[in-house]
Amino acid sequence: MYISSVKIKNFRNFDNIDIDFHEGVNVLIGHNNSGKSNLLRALSLIFDGSVRKQLSVEDFNNSLTKESLKKEAPKIVISVHITQSENERLMSDELITVSNWLTKLEEPYEARIQYEFFLPKDEEKNYIDLVKNIDEKEEIWNLIRSQFIRLYVNKIWVGNPEHQIPIDNDSLNKFDFQFLDAIRDVERDMFSGKNTLLKSVIDFFIDYDIKSDETITEEEQKEKLEERRKEFSDNSSDLIETIHKRLDSGNQKILSYTNGIGASYDKSTPDFKGNLTESEIYTVLQLIIKHETGMTLPITHNGLGYNNLIFMALLLSKMQADSDGNFLGSNAKVFPILAIEEPEAHLHPTMQNEFIKFLKNNIREKKVKQIFITTHSTHISSSTNIDDIICLYTDDSKTNVSYPGKVFDKNNQSKKYVQRFLDATKSNMLFAEKVIFVEGIAEQLLLHIFADYLNKPLEKNHVAVINVGGRYFNHFLSLFDSNNKYAINRKVSCITDLDPMRKEKNENGQKNNFKACYPFEYEMDLDKFDYSTNNSLDKYLNNEHSNIRVFVQPNKYGKTFEYQLMFDNPSLKLLLTDSISNSQELAELMDHYEENESLQKLIDTLSPSNENQRIIKSLKDTNDSWNEDNKKKALIASRYLNSIGKGENALELASVLKDNLELKGQSDYEDFVVPKYIEGAIRWVCE
Repeated sequence: MYISSVKIKNFRNFDNIDIDFHEGVNVLIGHNNSGKSNLLRALSLIFDGSVRKQLSVEDFNNSLTKESLKKEAPKIVISVHITQSENERLMSDELITVSNWLTKLEEPYEARIQYEFFLPKDEEKNYIDLVKNIDEKEEIWNLIRSQFIRLYVNKIWVGNPEHQIPIDNDSLNKFDFQFLDAIRDVERDMFSGKNTLLKSVIDFFIDYDIKSDETITEEEQKEKLEERRKEFSDNSSDLIETIHKRLDSGNQKILSYTNGIGASYDKSTPDFKGNLTESEIYTVLQLIIKHETGMTLPITHNGLGYNNLIFMALLLSKMQADSDGNFLGSNAKVFPILAIEEPEAHLHPTMQNEFIKFLKNNIREKKVKQIFITTHSTHISSSTNIDDIICLYTDDSKTNVSYPGKVFDKNNQSKKYVQRFLDATKSNMLFAEKVIFVEGIAEQLLLHIFADYLNKPLEKNHVAVINVGGRYFNHFLSLFDSNNKYAINRKVSCITDLDPMRKEKNENGQKNNFKACYPFEYEMDLDKFDYSTNNSLDKYLNNEHSNIRVFVQPNKYGKTFEYQLMFDNPSLKLLLTDSISNSQELAELMDHYEENESLQKLIDTLSPSNENQRIIKSLKDTNDSWNEDNKKKALIASRYLNSIGKGENALELASVLKDNLELKGQSDYEDFVVPKYIEGAIRWVCE
């Protein structure tokens, strides 16, 4: 069986939410205060016997309206649904444990357990009478705090909660809920064998060579274990006898004092006696770190990250021991649950990846039945199967849940693509409050700088810039399409290139391919060419989608990101970075534009290459809608586009534009125009 869902009402940041889980590892992600930790605490109220069940006023959801508070006393409900596992046999220990909790008998069976924190009915009338004339919500909460919270009771029901069947503690004790919160002192909990955790682990794994030997019968196993215990008892008796001998003369001295003080009477005298058990020996054992050099260090000298891993390994060992029927008999746990907050604490990325693999292996080996992890780590989320991710997010002050693995429906191609490319950088989109998708590395490197020029810093607005590596937006947009109930309802801007293309018309049955063309060539010769532009995101272009918008260069004048940069800044020499070729020629072109020289003057400056001749001819032949100023800008932009290498140029450009921005307000500052389509994408997502 497994915990298949939880419904939470009026608990902390949850007003009324249903969250689905699955077998194995469940990775809960989301930004700060999205409710990840509160979800684990909700589960612990039911399954963790050490957690205090009585709550406070601060545990109620603060979005409850004044009207609802006046209608009835607030109530917290946490309802957990349990479902039969796919390969679970009938009459399994799990089914026997929850047999009184069942709400559905047919396979797969379903069971339910519900925690409630409420004001008893006989106090409800008094509550209603006292709050009916209160006008402020805060006053009602103060009244609850001062007069009613102490009267609240907590109950755990099983089965149909309407029948109010109380929980059988013996059944609930079969669940082993181990919760490692984010603020944990693992060193305190595992110094030595005096600690309960370490002692329990040692007690289970001592003589494990015999306990795990499947080649011998149970009877033979018992005999061998008894031989080991007898051997220890004999050795410890010899040790005690040695102590007695060494204490013999000292004992006589001690007895002389007792005789002198009158403690001996009626022919009775004090003496020493004792035996040494295995469990008492555990207390002298301490965890150490043993290096390959032979040097040993105490665990306190180890790094926090490694100690966290060691502690979790010990905890999993204890959970294995506690669920072993041969070891604990009828007291053995049936359903071990591990809940971990922020396991990435003090772990570098490689260790985080290894940790996830370790947990999955524990699930496969049935050492733990279900695992819940909360994380802010993109390395953990990228190491996790997308089906295992549950995303909590806040929308209009309401906590919502999304399931990235469910958004693709039957589109397995998109799902496989996203899973493959959801690396530590791209998975940041799942944590961000807003997202901007871009086509390439140049846009990714420069967008933060552009936003600063617009006084819309992306970090401050919690915007993640994600490079999808081409025109693969649709694969990722499925994650955010609010028309899908499983998607993350986040504002998403897509910045894409117009990419005009043309191909010669097919007159001889020959197959021709589209090739890139310049904006001033587009639809210039309809008799000879077919034309096309990037239409991969057309369905989002009309701004009809509630949370996804596409921003592209102007239909008539656009081509690529780099082309548009120069088209909108035709005389800004900051764009001529060190890695660019033809920089001297481009500088002359910019000077001519700045001096308002004619188009012909710019044409005469171009070197006589085949591509330049194509540019010149196309500009001369283009239609009348292109005025001379736009032709001059197009010429410079085309020459610039053909002179750059994207990655290196973008790095250099980010540096010079950042340096220039720091000069704003000074005479050395140079005006830089952020292309309109990029400005629109940034401003809209930051609204």
